[in-house]
Amino acid sequence: MSELINKINETIKVLRDVTDKNYEVGIILGTGLGGLVKDIEIEHTIDYGDIPHFPLSTVESHHGKLIFGKLSGKNVVVMQGRFHYYEGYSMKQITYPVRVMKFLGVNTLLLSNACGGMNPIYRRGDLMIMNDHINLLGDNPLIGKNEDDLGPRFPDMSEPYSQRLIALAEDAALKHGIKVHKGVYVAVPGPNLETRAEYRFLREIGADVVGMSSIPEDIVAVHMGMEVFGLSIITDECFPDSLKAVVVEEIIEAANQAEPKMTAIMKELVNAL
Repeated sequence: MSELINKINETIKVLRDVTDKNYEVGIILGTGLGGLVKDIEIEHTIDYGDIPHFPLSTVESHHGKLIFGKLSGKNVVVMQGRFHYYEGYSMKQITYPVRVMKFLGVNTLLLSNACGGMNPIYRRGDLMIMNDHINLLGDNPLIGKNEDDLGPRFPDMSEPYSQRLIALAEDAALKHGIKVHKGVYVAVPGPNLETRAEYRFLREIGADVVGMSSIPEDIVAVHMGMEVFGLSIITDECFPDSLKAVVVEEIIEAANQAEPKMTAIMKELVNAL
């Protein structure tokens, strides 16, 4: 048995002392987006520090808790706080919780993130459904020996985000009168924000928004056969010719203000599964 599978089994053993349920849906909450937890019927909460082989979140706006409960009548496991490449973690560490979720029964993964909007029709506070991505992180969680028991050596990425889930989310947005865009998310290492020239480059290669997360989790989820849905909150406008300095507090404030729209879509989507 591989070292990774051994680690997962050790983690699952501890989590099974907390809950013996299977969980249909996994949710990863990004910067300033932890409020969805208020809508969950929480049954169990465990700090990342108490879970074997879990990294610890070092980002101020990420709480660092694994939450088990019900949302829209479905069993869900929720990461309140994720891990990032810029924190110094490896891709395998960043995506380890997604592997664990699969062993808890998760077949549907919902991702959320805060990002910068580069498409000129996007505005601060808008939502964008991720329908594709560009990985500029400079690394990949699948590099190294493939775990054949978890997924194929060369996973297909022609549908990184489920068209079925995207359609359900669009229906949910329409029902609640929420404007949503669909577009391409590009991930860069960070932690600095981009220069004017970098924004121009990223827009030129086809990206609508830019962030520092989500893609590694998506790659690993697809590797294991999960359906994935991604929803981005645009927290700042990254237009090179009118670029203004931004601080992280403003990004978190924008995420908090837009969060109710994201929460409404996520709840409706989970209900429709």
